[in-house]
This record gives sequence, structure tokens and C-alpha cells, in this order.
Amino acid sequence: MIAEPIMALGEQALAQATSNDSEVVISARNVSKMYRIYDKPQDRLKQMLFWRFGKSYGHEFWAVRNVSFEVRKGETVGIVGRNGSGKSTLLQMIAGTLAPTEGDVQVRGRIAALLELGSGFNPEFTGRENVYLNGAILGLTPAEIDAIYDDIVAFADIGEFINQPVKVYSSGMVVRLAFAVQAQVSPDILIVDEALAVGDFAFQHKCMSKLKSLQQQGVSILFVSHDIGSIKAHCSKAIMLEHGHVYSAGDPDEVCVTYLHSMIDQHRQKPSIDETIPSSIDTELTAINAINSEKQANDLEQMMPINASTREGTGDIRYQGIQIRNIHGEVTSLFRFGDWAVIEVIMRAEKDVASCYPGFLIKDLYGNYLTGMTTWALGQPMPPLMKGEYFKVVFSVQLLYRKGNYSILINNCIDTIGTDFYDWCDNVAQFTILEGDALKPEYGYGLFCPPIRVQLYSGKN
Repeated sequence: MIAEPIMALGEQALAQATSNDSEVVISARNVSKMYRIYDKPQDRLKQMLFWRFGKSYGHEFWAVRNVSFEVRKGETVGIVGRNGSGKSTLLQMIAGTLAPTEGDVQVRGRIAALLELGSGFNPEFTGRENVYLNGAILGLTPAEIDAIYDDIVAFADIGEFINQPVKVYSSGMVVRLAFAVQAQVSPDILIVDEALAVGDFAFQHKCMSKLKSLQQQGVSILFVSHDIGSIKAHCSKAIMLEHGHVYSAGDPDEVCVTYLHSMIDQHRQKPSIDETIPSSIDTELTAINAINSEKQANDLEQMMPINASTREGTGDIRYQGIQIRNIHGEVTSLFRFGDWAVIEVIMRAEKDVASCYPGFLIKDLYGNYLTGMTTWALGQPMPPLMKGEYFKVVFSVQLLYRKGNYSILINNCIDTIGTDFYDWCDNVAQFTILEGDALKPEYGYGLFCPPIRVQLYSGKN
């Protein structure tokens, strides 16, 4: 279990996390945000009428409490934490869209914020009109917006929809245009919430490349992400929030490990190794021995629901959940080079199906397919599935890739050719590979690093 959150992280620890001599562009000191929660709608009216008499008809909820930190020019600071930990509330106070109940926030420089999907857009305006509206809000003149308009449109890559009302945009198109505007206005500070998760894998990579470019230009970046790989790769500092308090702050690697452990503790099952976890690294594929729909439905409660960036297929079989474990049976997204990852998926037959061929693909940050395999290719036949039946498949793969961030695509092929699918789900899970303990693959070249040996022979007698 995780210890109680740190109520007030010591000033000395925070000073170590921001020890350089650069200019401070964001300063938050003992920032708190309180909401009053009412059990009944009429209690809110009573509170408005009778608060002068000292009566209280609700209870206090502190979304953020006593948070202090600094961001210096050129720093990229990541914020992690479970849902409801206060991340978005904190960003809104820094951006100025929320006033803190207590404490003080000081911001120096032009700030651009991508907080909520479509925030700042008028749905009745076209994309072009919203570009000029947002540019004006950020303090740009029409001439300055003219100078960067083509770059914004090219980055958003939404085609002729730039001249259509935003209300007809998909969520992905909205976030494309919103990020393009914020990133191209050359802000001093860029604040990004989890809206980028809506974009597809290629667009996410495009955004990360742009963030790297902004970093090189000296832009300070503050962003929230559940992808600890992105936090570790792009941030010079990280902060973890827990129940509105600063739980950990400082080195991104250490903060991400703390966050990962908190998530493992949250989702950990009873302390026993599932029989589906491979007993040795010689097992490439483990198929579930007992096909028991009730048991699989219970297992599904422990898994992440399928939340794919792209999903296609006939739907005759649909994936219901996915989970990544290490060889010890622990749910995790953090591995070291050479570790074995256990990918568990549960599917449900929506119709009677005589045959199917489930599989997976591992992709890098650029969208390249690195490893793909199906049950058919591994010589493991699947039994026929009856409508309403659940089935779990467990793949085991040794991670011989260099340190970095990777995603998983799962599919279920109709035939052995693999061109038609019952279900095809892209970017359903992500994981990070760290450097190995003994082998140092980060000093070589390429993404894949198979076992390599070297021998030296001297020409001397």
C-alpha cells in the first residue's frame, strides 16, 4: 500500500527540483482550490441566502491543497496522478481560467493553454475564423496571424474542413486545430492537458516533435499525461499529485516510478501468480486452459477497457479488455531491456464463429511495426466460439528493443491471410523500456537489439 500523501513537500526538496538559476516563469505558492458540495440542489440556494448567519448546507471538497512549485524558463515539467488527483484544476488556475481559493500563482510571459477539447473555440465559427479568434486572444495582431496561418493549417492537416464550422469537426480534428494554433504562436509558456490523447498515433508523434522544437526555442512547457514514457522522455522535472496534494516532485524517473507503483497498488490482484503467466521465458504463447465465460468475465473487471485510437472490423468478435504484466504477474507498463512482457486480452463472441486468429503488433513512437504475431503463426489453433462466450489469450514476448516508448495494436483476423478482421484496435496500451542492467543496448544502433556476442583475436603469437 502507498503511504499517506505528503501534505506539504518541504521547501528544500522543491528547491532541489528547481535548482538552476534561470528565470522563474511560473510560481505557485500554497495554491488551493475548494468547492462546496451539496447533497440537494435546494441546499445551494439556502447557502446563498443564509451564509451570513453562519449556517452551512454543504461540505468542503479541496480539489487542490497547498501545492507549491516553480517552473523556470526553458523547463518542461510533467504532472502525473490518477484521475481526480487535481491535475486539471491546477492547470486551470495557472492558466487563469480558475481563481485559487487560497495561495498565489504568478505567471510571467505569454501563456498558451490547451486545457479542454475545443476550449476557446466558437462552434459556429469556421476553423479559419477560430484561428484568428484564438490568435487575437493570445495577443497577436491580424498581420501576425496572417504570417503563421499557413503553418497552422499545414500542422493541423484537416484539409477543406478549415473552412467549415467547428461544430461539424470530429474530436480528433478539434484537437489538431487547437494544438496547431497554440504551438505556432510562439508562446513563452505552453500548458497542455490530456487533450492530445484524442489524436491518432501519428499526430501524437507530430505533437511530441513540435514540443521538442519548442523546448529548443526556450519555451517553458507544463503538461499532464498518463504516458510516463512521454514524461520521462521530454520533462526535466515532474510532479505527482495525489488527492490534491504534492506526493512527489523532482527527477522524472523517480516520480514516474512512484506513480507506477501507486497504479500497481491500485490494480494489484490477490498475491498469487496467475496460472496463465508463463513459467519460463521459453513460452511464447499461453492459451487459457479452461474456457469458462464466467471466470473470464470476472477477469475482465481487472483489465483496462478497450480505448483504441482507431477501431475497425466486422464486430462479430470484439475485444473487451487488455492488460500488460511482467513475468511476476504484476500489472505494469515499465520494463527493462530483455524483460518479458505478458499481454493479456479478453474477447467476446457477438455471433457464433467457427474460427478466428487473434494477434498483436508492437509499434514504436513513429508508428513503425516492430513485431507482429497471431495464434495461427504460432501454431496454436483457436476453438470455435459461441455467441456470448468470453475467451482470454495471453501472449508473452521478450522485449529486445532499445529504451523508449512503445504501443500495442491488437487484432483478430478472419482468415490466415490477415487482411480482414473481426476486430482491429490501434494504440490500446503503451509501455516503456528502460536500459538494461548488464547489457547496454542504448549505445548501439537501431531499435531492435537481438543477443549479440563478440570475440577478439590477437595477431600476436
